[in-house]
Amino acid sequence: MKAEIIAVGTELLLGQIVNSNAQFLSIELAALGIDVYFQTVVGDNKSRLQEAIRIAQSRADVILFTGGIGPTEDDLTKDALAAALGRTLHIDQLAMDHVQRFFDDRKIVMTENNRKQALVIEGTTPLSNDIGLAVGIAFAEQDKYYIVLPGPPREMKPMFTDKAKPWLQQHALTNEMPLYSKMLKFAGIGESLLEDKLIDLIRSQSDPTIAPYAKEGEVTVRISTKAPSEREAMLKLDVLEKQIAEILPEHLYANIDVPLEQLIVDWMADAGLTLSAAESCTGGLLMESITNIPGSASMFAGGIVCYSNDIKKKLLNVPSAMLEGPDAPGAVSREVAEVLADQVRMIADTDFGLSVTGVAGPGYSERKPVGLVFVGLAERGCKTEVYELNLKGTRENIRLRTVKALLYRLWRRLEERKVATPLEGSALQ
Repeated sequence: MKAEIIAVGTELLLGQIVNSNAQFLSIELAALGIDVYFQTVVGDNKSRLQEAIRIAQSRADVILFTGGIGPTEDDLTKDALAAALGRTLHIDQLAMDHVQRFFDDRKIVMTENNRKQALVIEGTTPLSNDIGLAVGIAFAEQDKYYIVLPGPPREMKPMFTDKAKPWLQQHALTNEMPLYSKMLKFAGIGESLLEDKLIDLIRSQSDPTIAPYAKEGEVTVRISTKAPSEREAMLKLDVLEKQIAEILPEHLYANIDVPLEQLIVDWMADAGLTLSAAESCTGGLLMESITNIPGSASMFAGGIVCYSNDIKKKLLNVPSAMLEGPDAPGAVSREVAEVLADQVRMIADTDFGLSVTGVAGPGYSERKPVGLVFVGLAERGCKTEVYELNLKGTRENIRLRTVKALLYRLWRRLEERKVATPLEGSALQ
């Protein structure tokens, strides 16, 4: 079954609002076994909206609308859809009572245009709005299924989940198999290299399917299949996951959708291990990524943002001879990264210490190029390791990729030491 999402609103076309509704609905529909083939955005214009409806009718079985059902003159979705289908509009009394109560409870005089939010198309099922005022609708006509939802996500999401989704399951999906997916999470590898490693599997895929996609510093591979039951789906997905894990054992860190930092925090907290950090060019981004995770207080002792050489010397005991002088390696160096990791670990008395020093840009520093970064990993009782990174991108990209690269090195060390009980869903379980 094919679906099209039509988002209505000139503000979407102007870029004033991001169309997050389409992302939410695409995920929800995929889970129901409905394939979203098209997403359309159309402004507040009745004739253009009717044209979008005609096009969607020619290529989709399920057509969902978001937006354009409020009280103002430019809210035209129901009018355009009714006209396209040759149906009339009328006030739904239950919806009207809901609108009237809203104003009565607040002792506000209701203007006449608010009656528009209670309009429904004849012969349709009203979808009540528990958060806002505009009623949605659902109906079928000539083997097409139509869902009309509000534009504000806080209203649209619960209406779809609680009202529209059960309606679809009852009326449209009696013969459809749901889609089941696993999210395989990778670190320490780029999207192009990962795809190259998996190219034989990708080219031969039929069922289950493989879909890699990337964001800064991490890559996710979604493997999906349709099946009558979750058990049958997991049997197929587990076989494919095992094949992928055998190809990329050093990079697959989880088979649930969690960030790498959450896995690290949970592992270390469970194992009673502690961490500290010294950051220069990342300016606290590493510490922020860790402390954003609930439970990090039990494993993260603290850290120092040592942006200047003075702070490196005064708080982290980096020798002046390393930082200054014609023969000094300089702040951006392997030597300084090692000292920073060692010192912050000893000062905080933690099991692990991390360090970052580098050039995030936009200009050179110490005659060293933008993107040259050294990260250090110190562990109690072990030799400190330093890794050189040569990164490309904007200042923000370099800082974020540095953090992800260092977290990857820490995860590898933890996995190699077998020091913690993996999080449920971990690829290493």
